[in-house]
Amino acid sequence: MSEKVPALTKIDEYRWLIPRSGKMNVPGVIYTSRLLMESQGADESAKQVANVAHLPGIVKYSLAMPDIHWGYGFPIGGVAAFDMNTGVISPGGVGYDINCGCRLIRTAMRLQDIQPRLRELATALFQNIPSGVGSKGPLKLSLKEEKKVLAQGSRWAVAQGYGTAEDLEATEDRGMMAGADPEKVSDRALERGREQLGTLGSGNHFLEIEMVQEIFDRQAAAAFGLSEGQITLLIHSGSRGLGYQICDDYLAAMVKHMGQMEIPLPDRQLSCAYLDSGRGKDYLSAMACAANYAWANRQMLMHWSRETFEKTLQASPRDLGMQLLYDVSHNIAKIETLPLEGKPVRLCVHRKGATRAFPPGHEALPQQYRAVGQPVLIPGDMGTGSYVMVGTQRAYEETFGSTCHGAGRVLSRTQAVKASRGRGIAREMADRGVLVMAGGKGTLREEIPEAYKNLDQVVDVVHGASLSRKVAKLKALACIKG
Repeated sequence: MSEKVPALTKIDEYRWLIPRSGKMNVPGVIYTSRLLMESQGADESAKQVANVAHLPGIVKYSLAMPDIHWGYGFPIGGVAAFDMNTGVISPGGVGYDINCGCRLIRTAMRLQDIQPRLRELATALFQNIPSGVGSKGPLKLSLKEEKKVLAQGSRWAVAQGYGTAEDLEATEDRGMMAGADPEKVSDRALERGREQLGTLGSGNHFLEIEMVQEIFDRQAAAAFGLSEGQITLLIHSGSRGLGYQICDDYLAAMVKHMGQMEIPLPDRQLSCAYLDSGRGKDYLSAMACAANYAWANRQMLMHWSRETFEKTLQASPRDLGMQLLYDVSHNIAKIETLPLEGKPVRLCVHRKGATRAFPPGHEALPQQYRAVGQPVLIPGDMGTGSYVMVGTQRAYEETFGSTCHGAGRVLSRTQAVKASRGRGIAREMADRGVLVMAGGKGTLREEIPEAYKNLDQVVDVVHGASLSRKVAKLKALACIKG
C-alpha cells in the first residue's frame, strides 16, 4: 500500500519538493506551478512520485514534469534514473505503449496552398491511414520479416522504400535502439504486432495538419526550417498491441518474482528487476524491439501521409517539400551517459510521458541541429495545437536531459465521456476552426479539450524552469483521431 505523501514544499516558482521520508531513497521533485496544481484536483500522482523514490539504485531525485497525472506504477510525466550496478528497470516506468512518440514533418506549403482543399485532404488521410482500436495495416508480415522490423526499426522501413536516409538522420537514435532481441518477445506479442504495422491506433493517438502560428526563437526556428504560416504535419503513435503485450508479459513475470528480490515496495505496480539480472536484461531487449517497431510504424505512417498529400494536392514531392523535422520518444528507458555530481556517469533513465531534451553540442543530435539543441515536440489536445521547443543544458544537468511530453490528462476517459454527454464534439471543434475526423464518437468524447491541462501553462513551466525553450507554436487545422 502506498505511503502517505508529505506536504509539498515550494523550492521556487516552478519546483516543488517531496522531502525524503520513510524508506524513500531520494527526495521527489515536481516541476509545476500553483495554477497547474490547483487544476490537478484530486489526482494523487504526487504519491506515485514518492513511491518511485523507494526503488533501489535511484539517483538524485524522483522527478515529474508539469503534465504529470496518475499512471501505472510511475506517474505519467515521471522521470527517474538508476545506477547501472545497483539499480533496476521497471516496465511501469516505461509504460504500456512503449516508444509512443511524435514526429513532425515540415512542408514548403503555406495556409493558402491547402485551405481550399483542407477537408478533401483530411478525408483522404482519414481513409488512407488505418486508425482505431485493433486497426490493421495493409502489410501482412511473415514472422521472419516481423523480427527484422523489431531488430532494425525505421531502417527496415526505409530499406523497404518507406522513406529516405534523411528521415533516419532526423529520428531519435536514428530510428533503431541497439540490443533488440526478438527471441525475448512472446508469441502473443508477435501475433498482435504482425498486422498492425503502419496503423495509427486509438485513444490519444492522432495525425494533425498544423500551421506555424508564432515564432519565439528565430535562431532555433531557422535551424529547424520553420517560419510563420508554414504548414506542418504531426504524427503521434506508438508500438500498438505488440508494445502493450511486451509490457504486460514482463510485468507479470516481475510481479511473480518480486518476493525473491526482497525489495520492499509501496506499490506492486512498481515491480522491477535489477539491471544486471537476466530478467532485467531480457526486458531491455524486448523493450528495444517494441521501440524499434514504433519507429518503423511512425516512419510508414509518414510515408503514406506524404503519398496522400501528393495525390490529393496533385503536387510533386519537390513542390510539397515534406521533410521530417524530428521524431521523439515519450515512453522509453535508455542507457545514457549524463552528468551526475559533475561527472559523466552511465545511467538507465526512465522517461514515462516525458521527452528527451538534449542541449546544444550533444553528439547524439543530428548535425543540422547541433548548434541550437534537440528539437522537442509537445502536442496538446485536439483543439490547441502544439509547441516546438529546444533542449537545454539546464535539463541535461538537472533532469537527466528531460522535459514534458504534452498537456497531461485531468479527466479520465470515463469522466470525459460523462462530461461530454449530449454534445456534438466535432461541431464544437469546427466552431473553433479545427476539422476533426474519428472512427467513432466515443473517441472524440474521450478526447475533449477539457480532459487535458492547459498546454500553454504546461509549456510555460518547462520554459520558465529552462528545461526546454519555446521555439514555435503550431495551430491545429485538421485532426485525424485514432
